Amino acid sequence: MAGPRGRGSIMERIASSRDRSTMRERFDCLTDAYRCFLTGSCPSQRAVDVAGLILSGVCGLVPEDGALSLSAHCHDSSVELTCLSLTLVERITSRLTSRSLSPAVTLYCVEILVVLFQDLDLMSHLIHQFQTEDQIISHLAAKTVSTCVFYQLHQSGTISPVWQQKCVQVFYSSPSGPELDACLWSLTEVLKRLLKGAHQDILGKLLAALDSSLCALCSKFLPDERKEETQCLVDVTSSRRWGTTWCLLLDLLEVLTASSLTCGAGVCLKSQRMTHTHSSALLTTVSCSSQYFVKKRVLLLLKRALLQKAGEDWALGGSTGLRYKHFHSDMNMLAQSVLTAVTTDWLQSVQVESASFFGGTRHVGGEEGQKPDCVMLRSVSLLLLKSMELHIQTAGVDSATEVYGYLQSLWGFLRRCSVQLTEVTHRCCWVSLLFGDQDDDMMEAAKALFSIFLHHRRCSGLDELAVLEAACASGCNPHCHFLLLLQSISFDHSILLDFLISTETCFLEYFVRYLKYLSADWRGFTAACGTISLPDCHLSLQQSPTASAGGDMLKVKGEPDQVEVSSCVQPTGVIPPVGTTRLAAGFHLVEYDSSDQSDPENMEVSQEEPGPSACEKGRFSALYVKQELSGPPLPIRHRQYESSVYKPNSRQEGPSLPVLQSEQTSSCPTVSGQLTCGTLARAVLCLSELREVVTRLQTKKLFPYNPSSLLKLLAQVQNCSEQSHLLHFNK
Repeated sequence: MAGPRGRGSIMERIASSRDRSTMRERFDCLTDAYRCFLTGSCPSQRAVDVAGLILSGVCGLVPEDGALSLSAHCHDSSVELTCLSLTLVERITSRLTSRSLSPAVTLYCVEILVVLFQDLDLMSHLIHQFQTEDQIISHLAAKTVSTCVFYQLHQSGTISPVWQQKCVQVFYSSPSGPELDACLWSLTEVLKRLLKGAHQDILGKLLAALDSSLCALCSKFLPDERKEETQCLVDVTSSRRWGTTWCLLLDLLEVLTASSLTCGAGVCLKSQRMTHTHSSALLTTVSCSSQYFVKKRVLLLLKRALLQKAGEDWALGGSTGLRYKHFHSDMNMLAQSVLTAVTTDWLQSVQVESASFFGGTRHVGGEEGQKPDCVMLRSVSLLLLKSMELHIQTAGVDSATEVYGYLQSLWGFLRRCSVQLTEVTHRCCWVSLLFGDQDDDMMEAAKALFSIFLHHRRCSGLDELAVLEAACASGCNPHCHFLLLLQSISFDHSILLDFLISTETCFLEYFVRYLKYLSADWRGFTAACGTISLPDCHLSLQQSPTASAGGDMLKVKGEPDQVEVSSCVQPTGVIPPVGTTRLAAGFHLVEYDSSDQSDPENMEVSQEEPGPSACEKGRFSALYVKQELSGPPLPIRHRQYESSVYKPNSRQEGPSLPVLQSEQTSSCPTVSGQLTCGTLARAVLCLSELREVVTRLQTKKLFPYNPSSLLKLLAQVQNCSEQSHLLHFNK
């Protein structure tokens, strides 16, 4: 650091250079320096001169004639010079952090930063720009400060005292305006960079320095006391200018929540737990805020916190697997807040507007053509389902009626907000219709509903038939969900393989749990095949998307009844025709037989007739599938069981446990029996093909983990199918 005499001489040279140059000359000099840095070369000016030009640009221009204000032209030029100066500092610091400069240019840039931050106190001038009303300059100043703070943390492990003091001061006073927004944005950006770089020690040090001020800030936005909660939230969210501040605060809360997942078993600060501890106030925000985008951001934050996916959009390195001391109690607190809010009719206050397009809302004439905001519907649904799952696992709930009461509340909310879901007669289809285009959310919902189903099966005291009846009536029959998933991918085993290999969803956990249950309840699975194949079921799915008049339509040609599906709702639950299923299944996401170690005979695929796979050469051959598709109808007893599981015209509302009555008459004609056999055969064939390809990959040591347990479960499913097939023909 320069001494007093050196600092004085530097200031004199800077002042002399600034007096001799006009604004245009300064702008040209900085532009030339910026271009040199982009090309990786040193500018012709001395480092101290460039630093002086940057300082004059950041500080702005003072009128030389003593006028009170600059002319419009001068003002615009001053703004451009300030923006260029801020951008140049940010670029220099970023390139130094990434170490992408040559040694000569690196020394030149380091000299500029030493003069700026040690001799000229540039950080104070940058933070002073937080207060400007020009949003571009304020944002550029926050971006530059965050880059410089991270560079200092990365180089020396020390926090900028000027920046820290300003953040603490602003967070405690919480004044509205650009200064608070800039402090929130800069802190969030620094924390993101520390998380991406896995700088746990520096991250903990920074959060410890700001912990109390962050808690004070959130306490004002999200008070704990219920009496103050509504009034404070109404006052804060009623002003339009608070919308940006709210979104910045929610971004900061997500970063803090993500940091708690990476701290392992270490100490977790109060500020890192604020999303959970203030969950009740966040839910109140959804009800009280007048700004729709704030409501949506709050729901997305709560959903990600509950799924332990905070920060997933930033491609963070992931959690350590270890959890801090209060993690489970915090998760239970969040889940209980959601369930308590639902009990007090919180869902009635959640408004869902029409779907947004590129940041806006497209209004079509009249209300009939409006499509619901699927992001809101999915967030609310998954928030409640995961809360129920946690509540069941931790609270030891023994009442099946209580759990199904929450499901009835959710179903009422979906019917109120979505015309498409209103016309669905088989409630198990709602998961595919709502989550069809979001694989990760759909798997989470299916896993949560499976846990809810197992809890009801354990606590209800009913037999298997009655349990499945109630499950279909409430939309949580796991067999229906799995079959709808298979039909949405046209029974393509390679897509299931993609799910098993991918780490983006919880499909592996869900799949293993379901296969265990499938082997124990094969009869229920075969009955669900009949339920899904009933004409009434898939007609309702065909009609439900067409209730929306707006948007493009997808038509399936060549069938007697054309299936029209709205572009807003994916055609996940629509049953593919028997004749076209194999064609759709021919389009694989990944060709896993293209490896160098793969068998040559498996490389060629005929376009006219699909070649036999490994499992088709065995017991489950193509001939067996054809026999199933054209075989005799099922026995009367089996068809009675199927028809009792699903009854299209029966709906019950309210928290009471819904149970459908059995029909003693055969409601499935011969063609329905063929559809049942066809759905069952294609499902079994898909799982058999999956087992063969996983076995082949394991043999060649190409599978990313040990699939032995998975292969055993798939073998059990195949044995159940063989035994059922033999029993069927022996009768």
